[in-house]
Amino acid sequence: MLHGLSNEEVEVNRKKYGTNSITNVKTKGFFKLLLESLGDPIIKILLIALAIKVVFLFQDSNYFETLGILIAIFLASFISTISEYGSEAAFRRLQEESSKILVKVLRNGKVKEIALEEVVKNDIVVLQSGDRIPADGYLLKGELRVDESSLNGETKEAKKYPPLNPNNLQDQNKLYRGSVVYNGDAYMLVTEVGDKTLYGALAQEVAESAPTSPLKLRLQGLAKFISRIGYCGAILVTISYLFSVIVIDNNFDPDLIMNTLTDMRVMADHLIYALTLSVTIIVVAVPEGLPMMITLVLSSNMKRMLKSNVLVRRLVGIETAGSINVLLTDKTGTLTKGKLEVSEIISADNIHYKNINMIKPNRKYYEEVYNCMFYNNDSKLDDKKEAIGGNGTDRACLKFLVEDKTIERKVIKQQSFDSKEKYSTATLDNHITYVKGAIEKLIPNIHYYLNKQGEEKICLNKKQIINMTDNLTKKGIRVIALCYTKKLDSIENLVFIGLVAIKDELRKEAKKGVSLIRSAGINMIMITGDAKDTATSIASDVGLLDKEDIVLTSEELAKLSDDEIKKIAGNLKVIARALPTDKSRLVRVLEEMDLVVGMTGDGVNDAPALKKANVGFAMGSGTEVAKEAADIVILDDNILSISKAILYGRTIFKSIRKFIIYQLTVNMCALILSIIGPFIGINTPITIIQMLWLNMIMDTFSGLAFSFEPPLKSYMYEPPKPKSEPIINSYMIGEVLFTGLYSAILCILFLKLPIVREFIRVGEDYKYLMTAYFALFIFIGIFNAFNARSERINILANLSKNKVFIAIILFIVTVQIYLIYHGGDLFRTYGLQANEFFIVLLLAATVFPIDFIRKIFLRKHHLKTGV
Repeated sequence: MLHGLSNEEVEVNRKKYGTNSITNVKTKGFFKLLLESLGDPIIKILLIALAIKVVFLFQDSNYFETLGILIAIFLASFISTISEYGSEAAFRRLQEESSKILVKVLRNGKVKEIALEEVVKNDIVVLQSGDRIPADGYLLKGELRVDESSLNGETKEAKKYPPLNPNNLQDQNKLYRGSVVYNGDAYMLVTEVGDKTLYGALAQEVAESAPTSPLKLRLQGLAKFISRIGYCGAILVTISYLFSVIVIDNNFDPDLIMNTLTDMRVMADHLIYALTLSVTIIVVAVPEGLPMMITLVLSSNMKRMLKSNVLVRRLVGIETAGSINVLLTDKTGTLTKGKLEVSEIISADNIHYKNINMIKPNRKYYEEVYNCMFYNNDSKLDDKKEAIGGNGTDRACLKFLVEDKTIERKVIKQQSFDSKEKYSTATLDNHITYVKGAIEKLIPNIHYYLNKQGEEKICLNKKQIINMTDNLTKKGIRVIALCYTKKLDSIENLVFIGLVAIKDELRKEAKKGVSLIRSAGINMIMITGDAKDTATSIASDVGLLDKEDIVLTSEELAKLSDDEIKKIAGNLKVIARALPTDKSRLVRVLEEMDLVVGMTGDGVNDAPALKKANVGFAMGSGTEVAKEAADIVILDDNILSISKAILYGRTIFKSIRKFIIYQLTVNMCALILSIIGPFIGINTPITIIQMLWLNMIMDTFSGLAFSFEPPLKSYMYEPPKPKSEPIINSYMIGEVLFTGLYSAILCILFLKLPIVREFIRVGEDYKYLMTAYFALFIFIGIFNAFNARSERINILANLSKNKVFIAIILFIVTVQIYLIYHGGDLFRTYGLQANEFFIVLLLAATVFPIDFIRKIFLRKHHLKTGV
């Protein structure tokens, strides 16, 4: 008789062999995440500029600009850290919920419930249907059918029984943590706990570092591009300033120029100011609001995605999802419901009954179907009328029926399904034995069939039954036969009742989700443990296969070299009879092709591939290890939710590009004015306080406005962006240069053309002209925001879907009008007359027709017309 461990033995074993807890991948604390966020390529440039600014702070009264850089760095880093830390905390709460599993163990001769983590080596665990196995071990007593799919991907239930010799254990004797008991009652001896289990070993693989995201690579490229522009601008403005103060101010007189050059004190002041000015130019060139905007757009979309059942664990994972070229997806639970269901019952006279209510009118036939499916069944209905216990086929049969109290029978004798015999039997108190099993096993003994009236007829055409079965199995449908006989303890002289078609039905959203993903130019590869015919049928049903596409088994894949796989990768659609190693290999090979790879998974065996993929999608119902490895958790296990994640990812990337266009256009205008200004007598057309307000518009408000761009379905009909494509494309460069140059020319002409002064008062110390100039500069920026957010001719397209953008623009306009009339000396604004204000608005609005002409030109010459 089994006794189990004593309390003393439990403590000894816990100290000697450890606990049953899995060592979690060490999470990053708030401050570590904050420090990591400072590694952003753009923030690095800002940090360098900030350091130089601080060094020369006492030589330069521009405290506000230094403060502005500091605020931009702090906000971007802080918001990013808060979002990722909060997301990780939400994920940890999910993990904690799943760890509160209770386990039944035998201790001191009594059955006791304990927490999963309290199980120790040599514990005897009591297992029943539906239990999750808490550790590795082997059976001591009883037999079980176990679902090990989370470990090995095999959908077939594994049969387990005690070993003849405990020193010579076979796989059929072993039980593994994470598996689920389908059927049976047994006692298990724990041999390994915690990290030493197979589950724990796979969990440690998750600690590998994930690949660098496409967004980070693109931002590194952007940082190099912008820093070069900044350095070139800094050199030019330094030369411009020094030429102005040394040559122009001395009226090109060689003697005066030489005197200035030889006066060390004067030259030192000029050089220090030139250096400070060059740092300012670098700051002007750098879109300092970009890090914060990226954080805002990722954070805001993370919250929106949660409403679509998508939990984002790592912020950058959202954008990476939009860059996917290849998606490796599971079948079970993702494309299908993950549960076997009876799709129909087919009678011998080829009538297809899609539900039990269609059979009920034929009372006699209905009773025989009910008796065979309800009583010849190892599953039972619980209090909630859910099928529990038994194998998947039994549970599917029970769920198809509605319990009928008018048919009350007693089971006299029952034989459960046996994989060797391939059938189960139940003899009822009506002295009839009901048989349920494989048609190939029962067909030789079928001599009669039951018609829909419930009359027994001689079965003359067995071939028809076999053909019906073959047609269904080719479609990936599991088929069992229902029969009965009046010969007790025998399966002779069978009366054929009908065929039961059982399948893991496709999710109703699966076709739509697959269609959306494929329309996005993403190659989907379904990886399944099913047979080749079954996998091909399901892939065809869900719309995954075209005529020229390739279906391989794991064995066939293993025979191909990496180079051979690369050649067929574009047409590879299905891997059948897949092994866990197939997933990791495919991820590695596809990433070598410079593709962005997405991977879905739910099992422990999927964790290494989820970690290695550019973006890993774990299923909400999956194992904790899979979720730990993933970037994104799909809470409803739905392929349509994955397509939404891809759409959000693409929307985010476009939003980032739109913001870059907007900010670089303003920066380009400011850069041109800074370089050309000294030559034409324009040194500081914008004051420090005005620049602070401009930075708030460019960085904070506009970043927020562009963060809420709507996810448009049309984005899913564009091909994925190549991994090597820089964040700034030719369309963006064209708009930045064209609009930036036009804005700068407009600003210069506004200050220098005499005709402007006929419509705008100059005032004492040019106070009204400079008020109008400040208003012009700001409104050019505001109007350019509309041009930047849409590549369409109609700049108001989908504007109503971004209410935050409208609200922020209205807020900026309101504040700007207030500053024009009430800014006073602080903002150097002294009010404008109505006609002056109208002229400023009219001039600023000329950016609309100018951009309209640019867009028409691009369309006419079939050039790139979008982000």
